[in-house]
Amino acid sequence: MSGFNPNSKTLAACIAELEAFRKARGLDDKAIITSLDFPDIWRTKELSVSNVPGGFNKIMLPFFTDGPATFYISSAGPYVKVPLHSHDEGAGIRVIMSGSIMYEDKELEAGGWMYLKAGAPYQFTVGPRGVSMFYCYRCCCA
Repeated sequence: MSGFNPNSKTLAACIAELEAFRKARGLDDKAIITSLDFPDIWRTKELSVSNVPGGFNKIMLPFFTDGPATFYISSAGPYVKVPLHSHDEGAGIRVIMSGSIMYEDKELEAGGWMYLKAGAPYQFTVGPRGVSMFYCYRCCCA
């Protein structure tokens, strides 16, 4: 596999970061939160993720489930290649919000999704219009 390794932190470490973020922001664990509560989330470094393939921007969303799992939004320009890698600590799902990715000679477009089994190696290339994705992992991919 390539030098990219999304398994650099444990799920527990990422959840601890999220708990510290929520405490610092005074968030009630029982309150509903929306993207409008965090208008600066893309500009602040607090939840930004640096362990990503070149050409990607990624943030960890400020919540996790009882499952546990962590949630992300990422984007990249056209034709960025994500090298072969796996998410070893748990399964996940990736949903294309806009643009597309090429996976095994198939183009997944907006509304398309892929389920990732824990430890299953995969790679993809961003399509010609770039991509924005939402994803959730039962691991920490920060």
